[in-house]
Amino acid sequence: MAQQAPPLIDPRLGFIEPIVADSKTRLAKIDPRSTCGFTGEKEDAVAALAILSAELAALQDVLYAEHRHKVLVVLQAMDTGGKDGVLKKVFLGMNPQGLGVVSYKVPTALELDRDYLWRIHQHVPARGEIVVFNRSHYEDVLVTRVHGQVDDAVARRRFRQIKDFERMLVEEGVTILKFFLHISRDEQKQRLQDRLDDATKRWKFNPGDIEERKHWDDYQRVYEEAICATSVPQAPWYIVPADRKWLRDIHVSVVLLQTLRALNMRYPAGPPELDGVRIE
Repeated sequence: MAQQAPPLIDPRLGFIEPIVADSKTRLAKIDPRSTCGFTGEKEDAVAALAILSAELAALQDVLYAEHRHKVLVVLQAMDTGGKDGVLKKVFLGMNPQGLGVVSYKVPTALELDRDYLWRIHQHVPARGEIVVFNRSHYEDVLVTRVHGQVDDAVARRRFRQIKDFERMLVEEGVTILKFFLHISRDEQKQRLQDRLDDATKRWKFNPGDIEERKHWDDYQRVYEEAICATSVPQAPWYIVPADRKWLRDIHVSVVLLQTLRALNMRYPAGPPELDGVRIE
């Protein structure tokens, strides 16, 4: 499993120890600016990310060619937490043929007429694919709880259903990595203001984010409960300190790299009759 892979040791990185959530995880005790063992500066991280990205791209190429494994990456965060940034930085060099990205918005009328996992299941990865969920099925035990659409009893039932769903995926060959990008309230304030002040970023600003920000404490509570209830060895939650974007990207890259390495993938050998063939 992903969390059993050895930590990555690299001269540019120092020692990276991913934070794997369990039933006792408390978000308030995890510093959003934690380095998780990183000993370098921002310039070191930028250089290291290039090295990590090259290996990630190479491993994804083998995964696509081998056509055996399936990898699902779930990204969850508070508004401005950095989901889009991770997509741009961590998955930059990968082959689009074997990479899928699904962004889950407010459910449509068609989706609301079905169970909440219906729209999720149709987008899980096929053999040879990495699929990234930008938000996910966890929205149905997060925002719905904060706004009173789902009570605690329904949430507990859904935690069980989600664990059953993810266990089924794992048993069918899907490797699942779930990341909560953990930012502070002050950092969110700054990022929202930056979006307002920068003409090239203002298009990303949603006035509704200001209203959602008023529910900060409620979101922290429901995130913590969902993470504690659904972080299991076969589908772990990683808490990523995300106030510093460059450390966030390193952290996610390290976990993904560990996971892909642990799959022990190989390029297909091809038909034996091709041995010795020479093109004239």
